[in-house]
Amino acid sequence: MKRTTLSLFAGATALAAVTGFAAVSTPDATGADTAGPAARLPVERTSLLCPAPSTSDLAETSYTSFTPVTKGADEKGEAALTAGATKDEETGEKSEEKKQGEKAGTEKDEKAEKPVLQPKAPGTPVTGKASGADTPALIGTAEGGYAPGWTVQQTTEVAAGTGRGLQGVNCTAPDTEFWFPGASTATDRTDYVHLTNPDDSAAVVDIELYGKDGALKSTVGEGITVPAHASESLLLSTLVDEEQTDLTVHVGVRSGRVGAAVQALDDKTGGDWLTAAADPASDLVLPGIPKDATAVRLVLFTPGGTDADLKVRLASPSGLITPAGHETVRVKAGMTTGVDLGEVTRGEAGSLVLTPTSGSVPVVAAVRVVRGKGGEQESAFIPASDPVGARATVVDNRAKSTTLSLTAPGKGAKVKVTASAGTEGGTTATKTYTVEGGTTQDVDAPVPAGLKGTYALTVETVSGGPLHASRTLTGQDDDVASFTVQTLPDDRGTVSVPNADEDLSVLQR
Repeated sequence: MKRTTLSLFAGATALAAVTGFAAVSTPDATGADTAGPAARLPVERTSLLCPAPSTSDLAETSYTSFTPVTKGADEKGEAALTAGATKDEETGEKSEEKKQGEKAGTEKDEKAEKPVLQPKAPGTPVTGKASGADTPALIGTAEGGYAPGWTVQQTTEVAAGTGRGLQGVNCTAPDTEFWFPGASTATDRTDYVHLTNPDDSAAVVDIELYGKDGALKSTVGEGITVPAHASESLLLSTLVDEEQTDLTVHVGVRSGRVGAAVQALDDKTGGDWLTAAADPASDLVLPGIPKDATAVRLVLFTPGGTDADLKVRLASPSGLITPAGHETVRVKAGMTTGVDLGEVTRGEAGSLVLTPTSGSVPVVAAVRVVRGKGGEQESAFIPASDPVGARATVVDNRAKSTTLSLTAPGKGAKVKVTASAGTEGGTTATKTYTVEGGTTQDVDAPVPAGLKGTYALTVETVSGGPLHASRTLTGQDDDVASFTVQTLPDDRGTVSVPNADEDLSVLQR
């Protein structure tokens, strides 16, 4: 048998296994010339990981789950979010009280195995609540019709203290590499990197930190073991001795896979989750900077051995403009660069568009955004994001607290936005928008008729060029400018599977 034949078939099989199980067709006719183009089929399994939300006793957390209806998806299936192992479960240590509880029966074990959140049928969001500092990380799996585009949002409100305000994060799929530009070990920051392992065997992880002068020496971040079905959080300031205003965190997995996120807490400006930036690229879009942002700091890093020179532009409602005094930025190889852009949006919707001035050099980037003044400030992060692609979804939207931002950095685009039913009632609503090239539009997103509870927004590209999107959610406290921003990359709800034909003649080669 030819090795090329084996390699191609193995590659297609591996792709289906990673993103979801998919059928391979076998037409009646045989021969390579009868095989049709690759088909896009719904994935059949999705994993999502939610980090432990807070160490504050004042934390109030909500989880919202939603699967958009996908044509061709299995009518059967299920999804669930369950708690990861606690610290004593990871180490095998048990208190006397727990030993006595085990002797009393299995009631506690049955409670531990019960899902924290059990999603409803596709098309209907469901929410769950948690309080306090002991809420664990969650490990989620969706199968069958619940898997394509499954989205879970974790939103936490902290009334006071370091990191007070609104903290939101999209629960993410496990992977083997993550980049987090925008972290910090400054005096007023308390940043943790959270690692969650969904698998049956331990994962081994390396954490590398890069500051303004390059890589920071640390042996503590090497070979970190994350036990099976468990989560670890590490304080960045314990990994290195140096204070750094701007850090890039690189999480690389030696064995296994993990979910990763950075929780950035500030003594003065609240805090939020910093999610992984899009993979290193020469062209980047950071979508949906709030129009009332009072401070915007851009943080960049290039992992290669070549400096990057980038043109900085703001996609405004009227087109691409160059921020005065920040026309270009140089990112030195292996070093983190921070640039204060101030009130760059000046009261209008805006997104940053970064492009190379000459040769293409891969870069990762994120912005830290501050809203409010004085003691009423709050901060959030927007990483460079991939386009919406075919479809993307964001959940936990609220009728008067949600802003949807759409950006077409190049060619104009037409998109359809669908609001789901509410978690407690309401009917779906749909609107279509046209976004001109080089602009950002904060749109009046549809709201379900008769809405009760929160709802999901699903964005689908209809035509045109690449479109980027984000959602800003503001808090209920009018005295503090609390907010959180989530980007909307493609949900990868479908996978391309080649139509392979049966050819028994390969057995004779």
